[in-house]
Amino acid sequence: MCELLAMSANVPTDIVFSFTGLAERGGVTGPHVDGWGITFYEDKGSRTFKDARPSSESHVAQLIKSYPIKSEIVVSHIRQANRGCVALENTHPFTRELWGRYWTYAHNGQLSDYQSKFQVSHFQPVGDTDSELAFCWIMEQVLGEFGHTPPDDMKQVFEFVATLADEIRALGVFNMILSDGVDLMSYCTNNLCFITRRAPFGKAKLIDTDVVIDFNKETTPNDVVTVIATRPLTKNEQWHILQPGEWKLFRQGELLINS
Repeated sequence: MCELLAMSANVPTDIVFSFTGLAERGGVTGPHVDGWGITFYEDKGSRTFKDARPSSESHVAQLIKSYPIKSEIVVSHIRQANRGCVALENTHPFTRELWGRYWTYAHNGQLSDYQSKFQVSHFQPVGDTDSELAFCWIMEQVLGEFGHTPPDDMKQVFEFVATLADEIRALGVFNMILSDGVDLMSYCTNNLCFITRRAPFGKAKLIDTDVVIDFNKETTPNDVVTVIATRPLTKNEQWHILQPGEWKLFRQGELLINS
């Protein structure tokens, strides 16, 4: 299966440290060699980097590890293909526009007997993965539920998405990251965890490669940064493990909905 990585922060923050650990799992410490991608939000815009090559061998991934792009929301994914061929169009994260916002999504897992359920018309998949089709179906359902004008309280939208994720989980493994550029949602079927870092900051050591960072030297006392991953990325910190059917919503690093 694939692995997920995401970040929500209250100040523009780079994800070089966490991505360095994740990238090793794309061919060195893990079997996820069928492509990778990462999306950084910057105000209302976003920039996405993708490669169908393994993240451990990708020159584009090397750029991300050496170029500290600062963002308040990041969504990343390394792929082990099970539905759909190895190709750029099948590489996560996927993005669609709704209500003048870029929605970004990544999925870890495999679904079965899903084609008849995921009927879509407005949002069409480009590739041939179960993941992208599920995303299009979610967006289609959101548009059908709320119409062309978003509600004043966007938490309603993510609560609705959680009910859709419950339906999808009945079809197989569905670990998901979803963001509209303001909020960041994580939904767990079997493997997902998170850590929120705030003052007093300390040192962290990656599991997958010999890299240590002293966050106290890289942050201010007011910084709040939450990192979400399929499996813990560091060996000396306490990660919170999500349970099946559990989901979280983060805004600016803080936990907004704990369900």
